[in-house]
Amino acid sequence: MLTTANFLQYTQWSGIATLVFAALVVLAFILKWGIRFRLVGATGFMLVVTAGLFGLSIVPLSRTVIPGAVHYTLVYDNGSTQAVIATSTQITPTQLEATLRQAASNLFSYGRSGTQEDDKLTVRARTIIHPETGISVPVYLGEVKRSLASHQNSPITVKIYTDNFAQLPKTTA
Repeated sequence: MLTTANFLQYTQWSGIATLVFAALVVLAFILKWGIRFRLVGATGFMLVVTAGLFGLSIVPLSRTVIPGAVHYTLVYDNGSTQAVIATSTQITPTQLEATLRQAASNLFSYGRSGTQEDDKLTVRARTIIHPETGISVPVYLGEVKRSLASHQNSPITVKIYTDNFAQLPKTTA
């Protein structure tokens, strides 16, 4: 995966190419070349590419990795205070806690808006069981709540619904 350091290096090379194009534009206007206006467009495009690469070089692209967390799928997100993730039916309570913490960290964004009554991001974890053929039942296994105001030093509250784990199918390994 590309890192911010890679994007910084690409920004430097793109900046150099932009300066070369800008020098060509000045030279084209002095010598009245026929392609001078095309070079202006190419220089503007290079400027936009350089700005985009610079933006990617200052924003971390990596996700939080918490030991013990398992793969999850985001199935619902209202973009504000609620999200739901789907997990496997084979998950354990300790794996679920780590997965919920990881999801709460990865889904946090300063762009999420809370209200005065609800200023916390709530991420619920669920799985689907099939008690009979043709019937699917969602089972909520736990939830995590974290503050929308602060990413650092905000308390994370994890609640595991241990009674719902009894409904999960038992593995025969």
